[in-house]
Amino acid sequence: MSLPPGFLDELRTRTSLSQVVSRKVIWDTRKSNQGKGDMWAPCPFHQEKTASFHVDDRKGFYYCFGCHAKGDAISFVRETENVDFMEAVEILAREAGMSMPARDPQAQQKADRRSQLAEVMEMALRHFRMQLQTQAGTEAREYLARRGLDQGAQDRFEIGFAPDSWQGLWDHLKSAGVSDDLILDCGLAKTAQSGDRRYDTFRGRIMFPIRDPRGRCIAFGGRAMDPTDNAKYLNSPETELFDKGHTLYNHGPAREAAGKGQPLIVAEGYMDVIALGEAGFGAAVAPLGTAVTETQLQLLWRIAQEPVIALDGDAAGLRAAYRLIDLALPLLEAGQSLRFAILPPGKDPDDLLRAGGARAMHALLDQAMPMVNLLWQRETEGRNFDSPERRAALDKALREKLREIRDPSLRSHYGQAIKEMRWTLFNPRRAQRGAPRRPGGGGRGAWISAPAPAMPGTKSSLLVSGDKHTQDHLREAVILAALVCTPTVIPEFEAQLDRMECRAPEHAAMRDLLLDHAAGAVAAAGSDPLRDAIKQRLGDNALENLLSLPHVAITPPVRCPGDADKARMTVAEELAKIDALRGLDAEVAEAEEDVTGLADEAMTWRLHQAAEMRNRALRSQQEDRTEYDTGPNGARISRTERSALDALLDQIGHAKPKS
Repeated sequence: MSLPPGFLDELRTRTSLSQVVSRKVIWDTRKSNQGKGDMWAPCPFHQEKTASFHVDDRKGFYYCFGCHAKGDAISFVRETENVDFMEAVEILAREAGMSMPARDPQAQQKADRRSQLAEVMEMALRHFRMQLQTQAGTEAREYLARRGLDQGAQDRFEIGFAPDSWQGLWDHLKSAGVSDDLILDCGLAKTAQSGDRRYDTFRGRIMFPIRDPRGRCIAFGGRAMDPTDNAKYLNSPETELFDKGHTLYNHGPAREAAGKGQPLIVAEGYMDVIALGEAGFGAAVAPLGTAVTETQLQLLWRIAQEPVIALDGDAAGLRAAYRLIDLALPLLEAGQSLRFAILPPGKDPDDLLRAGGARAMHALLDQAMPMVNLLWQRETEGRNFDSPERRAALDKALREKLREIRDPSLRSHYGQAIKEMRWTLFNPRRAQRGAPRRPGGGGRGAWISAPAPAMPGTKSSLLVSGDKHTQDHLREAVILAALVCTPTVIPEFEAQLDRMECRAPEHAAMRDLLLDHAAGAVAAAGSDPLRDAIKQRLGDNALENLLSLPHVAITPPVRCPGDADKARMTVAEELAKIDALRGLDAEVAEAEEDVTGLADEAMTWRLHQAAEMRNRALRSQQEDRTEYDTGPNGARISRTERSALDALLDQIGHAKPKS
């Protein structure tokens, strides 16, 4: 329908935007200036406590500084009432006392037809409500009582009953003068295959009216009283009024409750919504017997930015949740997502409320997981990633899902969250030794406190002890200090760093913080975030004690912080030496196994002498740091270390019994 020139301008002139908006908000009197038409309130389009929604009554526009919603009176009515453009114009025109221009005959006829259908639906609703109170509705009333729905709840949700008769509603509507085509077009009756008789669509069912956001009854849902009925729940067929993929049960009341700050809960059926509503969760809706559609998802986001999907924890419920993830990923926007509250298997919201009351539901909602966590669960649950090929397949599947997210910034944040959870999955050793729970990793419990900082005497005792792990400890200190001074190179050594055993608790704790820093994708400009984290977890002096160690302070990365090349070279060199020592230990262990049961006391003594020779060579302060040979596993080791290894192997060779 086209409007005559100037009609909308006159409508906007006659309409006070602040009066239109005031039906949905409570003005902040401290910030608002009514005389100037400068009004402020909490935004009706997203949940907030501060007044960031601004109305300029003189210009006739609104704008939210939080969610960036903007528009005029027409757009406000469209969004808050969920109506199309012409319906919004009609609503405002009636309020402004303006007559709508005459529609073309075809459009007027269509509007009149819809009004007639809506009136017939209201007549059917009144009939069902009356039947619930009759003798025929006794069993239905008893069932509702067992479900905890008293008369007040039945009245609030307008619950009725369709007796088990073939033409009870048909006869009632016909006696009221309703034509056959209106009854059939409402979906209230069907034509028999023979074509000579009509029968009611709903028989022997408890009836739940389905209203659109404007409050018009557009359909019914019926629950069968007969437990052997093939269809436990039955919805009206699609009609001119009703499209089940574009409708939510309890839409209007839920939108109003969500506007007052209640969480929007998406349940599976009518009884779940009613149970939630009676327990104080008024912002509850349900799709109508099918999976959530894209249109329904958009309707949900109009009500709340982050609806909570409450589904059964059984296999069917999880499948529904996984399908919803695939639907939602391409539609996500900043601040617009879903959370999932997975109920215990075999329980629905009604069961949970009966067992634990509203407190149990609040606890479940508080634990609702972000969508990225459920996406990760779907791709990893029940699978083994013990080979590179399987891990690569996981990475590929996740990359394909992330590509569906259109918003680059949101896609980046999803990728980072996936990286953190992937890192935790493939590094279980850290979780076992008490590393802090990574955010988004799905772990339970609070953040685990860090090990206490080492006492000053610990380092000196290590140096004096002569233990074979001393050199590892010293090299670990150099590696940690180099990475702290130049954190931009941490991601390059993430795998090797995670394999570094770090027997000393203070080294292990600092290594974990470095790995957290790498996985957290902190900005590379400067090391302040990392240093702050070390100070917070390990104490004010931990970093100072590390960097002041004599063998650490003289290293190039510490003397030239921020020099990536120097840090990269030093860390690679020290890691290679640690690997070389591991190779030496492995060869000694293998040799000991070879002579087990054959060596006499002298042979054992000579073997230990060879190992001690190796240790003395490694502790030597005259180690050649410029010339290297190839050691076990291809690692670079110094000439001194190579000599110690050769001497050791020579000793072992002499110690072996001759065949």
